[in-house]
Amino acid sequence: MEIQEQSTRNTILKKYSDHVLKHGEKPKSIYAFTKENNMEEAEFYAHFGTFEAIDAAIFVDLFKNTMQLLHQDEDYKKGNAQHQLLSFYFTFFEMLTANRSLVMYVLNQNENKLKTLKTLDPLKEEYTDFVESLDIESPDVFIDNIANIIDKGMAKVSYGQLLFILRFWMKDTSPSFEKTDVLIEKSIHAGFEALNTKPFDTFVDLGKFLWKERKSKA
Repeated sequence: MEIQEQSTRNTILKKYSDHVLKHGEKPKSIYAFTKENNMEEAEFYAHFGTFEAIDAAIFVDLFKNTMQLLHQDEDYKKGNAQHQLLSFYFTFFEMLTANRSLVMYVLNQNENKLKTLKTLDPLKEEYTDFVESLDIESPDVFIDNIANIIDKGMAKVSYGQLLFILRFWMKDTSPSFEKTDVLIEKSIHAGFEALNTKPFDTFVDLGKFLWKERKSKA
């Protein structure tokens, strides 16, 4: 039964994705969508309350598929926090690239950026939980409550970094999105160096890269 339910959910996701990519807009209504795809409305509502819920699920599924792949990789399992976060970014953005048309549609459909951020809220929850689970060495703090606040703050900052790289990727026109790969590596490296005592050179390197990118598009 569970396998059948998952199959129905995946069918809805696929049919919805095909529709928005073909027509450039959402179906007119859930009723019209279910009729067009020979299913009952109840089947749709068993998995999604709205089309917006499907939009959000697309990113969560990409995240979960990324984690599933990483957990099969022995090098990932043995790596330190920086290696694991870097592996996540490269794999996640490969997933995004493989589904770029759909991802771009979802992210560009709303002029209201707050609505776009709301669509990504479930991804934010998954991602921040992931970052908090990493063994990241934070600055020495002797009070547990303050240490917990710092850890949660780092996860939120890291999510902001993810959004920043996502926006860059959306505008990236380089072959195979190689500039996004460069930004990922420099950003993650700079983020971890910030926890050390000598982050200056790393941030200068990241700053030079971003400055060159801005000048090339001016």
